[in-house]
Amino acid sequence: MKILRVISSMHPRNGGPCQGIRNATPYFDKAGITTEVVCMDDEATSYPLTDDFTIYKVGNGKTSYQYQPKLLKWLEEHIQKYDFVIVHGLWQYHNLAVYKAIKSAKKKKQYVPKIVIMPHGMLDPYFQKASERKWKALRNKLVWSLIEKKCISHADAIFYTCEEEMKLATTTFKNYNPKKVFNVGYGIQMPPENNVLFEEEFHKSCPTVKGKKYFLFLSRIHEKKGVDLLINSYNELSQKSLDFPDLVVAGPLESNYASEMVILASKNPKIHFSGMLSGKSKWGAFYNCQAYFLPSHQENFGIAIVEAMACKKPVLVTINVNIWREIHQGGGGWVVDLHRKDGFRNALLEILEQSDKDIMKKGLKAFETYQNKFDIDTCANKFIQTLENI
Repeated sequence: MKILRVISSMHPRNGGPCQGIRNATPYFDKAGITTEVVCMDDEATSYPLTDDFTIYKVGNGKTSYQYQPKLLKWLEEHIQKYDFVIVHGLWQYHNLAVYKAIKSAKKKKQYVPKIVIMPHGMLDPYFQKASERKWKALRNKLVWSLIEKKCISHADAIFYTCEEEMKLATTTFKNYNPKKVFNVGYGIQMPPENNVLFEEEFHKSCPTVKGKKYFLFLSRIHEKKGVDLLINSYNELSQKSLDFPDLVVAGPLESNYASEMVILASKNPKIHFSGMLSGKSKWGAFYNCQAYFLPSHQENFGIAIVEAMACKKPVLVTINVNIWREIHQGGGGWVVDLHRKDGFRNALLEILEQSDKDIMKKGLKAFETYQNKFDIDTCANKFIQTLENI
């Protein structure tokens, strides 16, 4: 079996879907399945890691829609080589390009592979209801009626990463009529075993936290992630308790929002910005933190959440994270309803009152949840079996 994954970018700074591809590919290899990727990164783009599978880069797209006609041409020339084409994400040109390439192949009476679309949370109603997204919501509504609806309807299957995502996707737009839908799950590889080099590499990126207890936020520094909520609550509570652990905010710092967050935290010496972490420094941050925080307003899966759980760390998330039920049922963290007044602040206070022993126990429960729900081997096998039954 040969699979082509189509995605807008494979640069690690884009998080989620491209990391999911990197997590799963070695397990597909073991099953004798070849994975290749085509994306709209510039041909000269280099990633801060080495991939052991083929990635075709056709060039950057234009506008936020990432229009790149070279992608359609590439697909028309190569799509017959694959048994399955998996489209990662919506709202950008790569989904339409696959639809057009398949339509062209059918017209020419050529072989057509099976098409699977993975929305990765992009059909979540949050994106249409959030007050700060009014214009983007109108754009999405137009793009849905003209493009995405027919792409969804003509695909052979839609794959969701968890039950909550699958349920929410049915509520966002009218005329949602996929042929088949599946919850295939999502998983990560077991992290590398902890060692002192990880901690040393992390402290090179964040030397000001060396020797201190800290909580960790590691993700994109974006409005959706609730970073302002985290910093404001931290500014208030850390002033009231000298024993409150420090906070490390790890993520790319190049955006305007990230700059605003640095300013917001500038008077608090207990908040540290490390920049983007990867490889050894990332694992050093996870293994040495007390707990992981992601107070997101919308999160489809949250690979970093599960990475923290796999490192035996408890996690603080919101009910807007689609795997919150699994976390709550497993007892490996704290779940906050942001609609409740002071809900997040009170959760931080609850964590502060727990002993190191209690936090370690929650971390072990988080690890058990990872093993039971999010282990990549189990999830990859389920994914492959689902493909074979489409």
